Amino acid sequence: MKIKLKFIVIIIFFLTIIISKSYSYTAHYKNFKKIEMDIYRNGELIGFSIYEFINNGNILEVINKTEFKVKVLGVKLFSINSIGKEKYENDQLIEFKSETLQNRKKKFVNLKFDQQLKIFKIVGSSYEGTANKNNIVGNWWNHKILTATSQISPLSGSVKQQEVTFISREIININGKNFEVDLFKLKSTDDNLEADKRLDFDIWYDSKNNIIVKVEYNRLGKWQYILKNIKKN
Repeated sequence: MKIKLKFIVIIIFFLTIIISKSYSYTAHYKNFKKIEMDIYRNGELIGFSIYEFINNGNILEVINKTEFKVKVLGVKLFSINSIGKEKYENDQLIEFKSETLQNRKKKFVNLKFDQQLKIFKIVGSSYEGTANKNNIVGNWWNHKILTATSQISPLSGSVKQQEVTFISREIININGKNFEVDLFKLKSTDDNLEADKRLDFDIWYDSKNNIIVKVEYNRLGKWQYILKNIKKN
């Protein structure tokens, strides 16, 4: 009985993924105005990441502002101040721009979709070249990150291959509210990447509301992006 029940759960999960991919995923966000996430390091609130949505017919724009500071004994060790804008037309990313100040180092991305060649053309602080049109920008508002095979860094424009594995279905509590979620592991597939460049995230996804509610990873400490608030029209 337990084996049969587990099998049914797995089938339902994959049917959900297949069905969701058959519809415009940006349409899932047509009623969204804002997603706010708090950023924690080792349990301490250090910043925020906010996504604002502008819908205009078949055009969706997503503006992200992320800021955080890591201090030890009052001394700032690490900081990010970043703003980016994604633009989609008929479910296709057609433009992305970002500017980031990481500590005192400037990073940037300027991406455009070539309508004729059907590829992305990227000029970034760590990569200049082209990328397959199925790449996504690695931002946490977009649940398509769970079905993509590669992503583009929103800070520098680098392209990294990835694999996503379903781990379990759970109920987690965030700010006093229970969410029924699917837990995924997202990892780089390129073992030759330097350790601090590899993707290695745990992602909790609420499929009912099409939203990522929590992201966790370890890199010089335990980092968490946790859903704070959602605003809809």
